[in-house]
Amino acid sequence: MSTSTGDQEFPWHEVASRDQLDPDFPVGVEVNGQKLGLFLVGDEVHALEDVCPHAYALLSQGFQEDGVIECPLHAARFDIATGKCLVEIGQRDLHCYPTRVQEGRVQVQIPIMKVAA
Repeated sequence: MSTSTGDQEFPWHEVASRDQLDPDFPVGVEVNGQKLGLFLVGDEVHALEDVCPHAYALLSQGFQEDGVIECPLHAARFDIATGKCLVEIGQRDLHCYPTRVQEGRVQVQIPIMKVAA
């Protein structure tokens, strides 16, 4: 489980109950317009961008096994702990978000998107 220093520009968002997570079935959530996949690997909760970079498919609907998530459409595979792309078809690594569990609730740290004036 990763944590951060609590920078004010990166607030924590409560996204799920820890009890909702299962090592075989990822959970998709949306925070501030960003689709995230929540993955349980061992006792650790990981949050990754949920949309496969190869083609629009939700990785949270893919096949999770041995710390790897496979895209449900084209077999792109990514390491859940690091976001590293493991198969060329995936095109690039995924962005990972810091997570923590407090009082049984999963929280994810998401940067605030600043809009230029």
